[in-house]
Amino acid sequence: MSIYKLSISLCLLILNKNQMRKALFSLLFLAICTLSAYSQIDKIVGKWKTIDDKDGSTKSIVYIFKATNGMYYGKVEKLFKEPTKTCTECDGANKDKPILGMMVVNKMVEKSGSLTGGTILDPNNGKIYKCNISYDAQTGKLNVRGSLDKGGLIGRSQTWIRE
Repeated sequence: MSIYKLSISLCLLILNKNQMRKALFSLLFLAICTLSAYSQIDKIVGKWKTIDDKDGSTKSIVYIFKATNGMYYGKVEKLFKEPTKTCTECDGANKDKPILGMMVVNKMVEKSGSLTGGTILDPNNGKIYKCNISYDAQTGKLNVRGSLDKGGLIGRSQTWIRE
């Protein structure tokens, strides 16, 4: 009878060790995923060259940063073609303001290693689009998607290159 109880206790102990291993591996996996998502955001922050869709030349340098409110923003730090250009097509507070120094990426939040939920302004046409930004680890480039609809179907994408 005591051997029977000992066998059952040993089986439960082994079973618990296997469950513990699975739980530890699961926790380790979640920790790695969390850290990789954090490192993706860390790679998004910085200075990026925007590229002209028509001729492939560098248009500007946009600095993406995290503000004290926890949201991410992008500010035009340099214009290559027309450094004194103003946003004649913009509405509201940006109307006829210099593009240099203008916030073009606004109120982005981190979600699963990407930035989403905010907007991006195209100073060439004055339109504001919903925005998603993600870092491509293979190329080291930024994928920026501006869309008119919430689902992101109607819009355009750009690839930005780290300065």
